[in-house]
Amino acid sequence: MKVAVFSTEPYDRQFLDAANANAGHPHELVYFDTRLEAHTAALAAGFPAACIFVNDDGGPETLKLLADNGTKLITLRCTGYNNVDLRAAQDCGLTVARVAVYSPYSVAEHVVGLIQALNRKLHRAYNRVRDDNFSLNGLLGFDLHGRTIGIVGTGKIGLILAQIMTGFGCKVLGYDVYPNAQFEAIGTARYVSLPELFAQSDIISLHCPLTHDTHHLISKQAIDQMKPGVMLINTSRGQLVDTKAAIEGIKSGQIGYLGIDVYEQEAELFFRDLSDTVIQDDTFQLLQSFPNVIITAHQAFFTREALGDIARTTIENLTAFEQHQPIANEVRLPD
Repeated sequence: MKVAVFSTEPYDRQFLDAANANAGHPHELVYFDTRLEAHTAALAAGFPAACIFVNDDGGPETLKLLADNGTKLITLRCTGYNNVDLRAAQDCGLTVARVAVYSPYSVAEHVVGLIQALNRKLHRAYNRVRDDNFSLNGLLGFDLHGRTIGIVGTGKIGLILAQIMTGFGCKVLGYDVYPNAQFEAIGTARYVSLPELFAQSDIISLHCPLTHDTHHLISKQAIDQMKPGVMLINTSRGQLVDTKAAIEGIKSGQIGYLGIDVYEQEAELFFRDLSDTVIQDDTFQLLQSFPNVIITAHQAFFTREALGDIARTTIENLTAFEQHQPIANEVRLPD
């Protein structure tokens, strides 16, 4: 089957080509560096399938253009599908699939990296030593042992993070609309209400999908409920955090540390080399200016294991669709 693969980087080609070569009936993968948007949808004309990523546009206009040009399947190389309008897809007769599961260790371990980098100020220490400045002033951290971490969303990633942080000797609090028995079986881990999690946690890490209910979950009101000097980590979706409220929290000291791998307006920034340009996003530039903020460019998933899982599942989705078999990872509107 002929597949238009949007937003591709060299690593996408590497892992997708390897997974495709191992498939019983390889597909014809045609790679496009550009993002899928309404004005680029014509690139997929005549392709039965389009393969997209987190910042591609799956809105009504784009989906209709794809469907009118013969596309029948949208398969995402990611878990989240908030960028695809499922109602519009259904109306256009498009099937939507995703990668429901890939290495959860990749994201959980990245969270730990952000926590330790912020806590022990590794980014600042690295730059100091490069400048032959060996002073320790301003680099004081704290023991993770005995601290309380609140995990919002206790699916596979949240569960693994809870296990890791228990190993550090942390107390673990969880919040999830769908409680996980495996989470409750972990040492000191217990479920609490969201306000209680905010009030008791020294570190808060977000691991929930972006929905209407979770948009700006971290608002000014939520931040006001947190411990002064709280560490906030977001590796899920940028819109979970009201960025302007977070900035005010940093300025006031209510947020003592912020580590983000995602950003509300990242579609115009991430996965691109903008080193020779002047970034016009003043909010992002302000975030970068704070010494207690670390931003990574949506790389928490970026391990060999995760990319291999993503590629294999993507090829499986394509093959199942082509062979008119049920797609295990199909995404549909709720009944």
